[in-house]
Amino acid sequence: MFGWKAKTGREKQGLLFRNELKHTINRSDYLVLKQRLNAVAKPDIHAEDNGAYHIRSLYFDSPDDKALREKLDGISQREKFRIRYYNWDSSYIRLEKKSKRNGVGNKQYAPMTKEQCEQLIAGETDWMLDTGIPLLVELYGKMKFQQLRPRTIVDYTREAYLFPAGNVRVTIDSNIRTGLQSLDFFNPDLPTVPTGHPDKMILEVKFDDFLPEIMQDVVQTKERRSAAFSKYAVCRMYA
Repeated sequence: MFGWKAKTGREKQGLLFRNELKHTINRSDYLVLKQRLNAVAKPDIHAEDNGAYHIRSLYFDSPDDKALREKLDGISQREKFRIRYYNWDSSYIRLEKKSKRNGVGNKQYAPMTKEQCEQLIAGETDWMLDTGIPLLVELYGKMKFQQLRPRTIVDYTREAYLFPAGNVRVTIDSNIRTGLQSLDFFNPDLPTVPTGHPDKMILEVKFDDFLPEIMQDVVQTKERRSAAFSKYAVCRMYA
């Protein structure tokens, strides 16, 4: 079961940090959770008719695998950058920076065009300074001084549910696959490799100051415990 106590000190340097709890579940857990969630929460508006959507991310790392090592070593303050788009729609792309501070998380993002992404992947970065967009400028600096580079493509399917009290977001990720060492980010036919058992799924619960009791009951699964999990780290086992 999850530990429900919210972390304190969510507001750091003007950024909102949210509580994040992760669970590894199986197919039987999923079927029970889906029924419960549909009864009390609203599905994500971006989901397709089947209630799910596809996510493709391209993660950045340094030559000495800084982001990977910090995750595996459990460093309490860490960050990683990624580019992400949904359902193969390249008209909506985001650069994201995911930060962790003592068990709570923050996500910053900025829009990008397909052309900008292709330039960045090709190693053309000077244009990033000209945008004046703080997150792009920050990534530019870290590509120069930390030698961050596009590293690994991660694909998966997500179902997401929203509950307004506590600003709760519940996601269930499945079919996690890695693009190995390919950077062919916009190719829907890119060969990918599954990263684990097909029945293995990742349940994640995010909330602000508190998790309402009704949602505590909904996401409870028998004999499962909160555990760290990183789709990026799992995919890097193959590349």
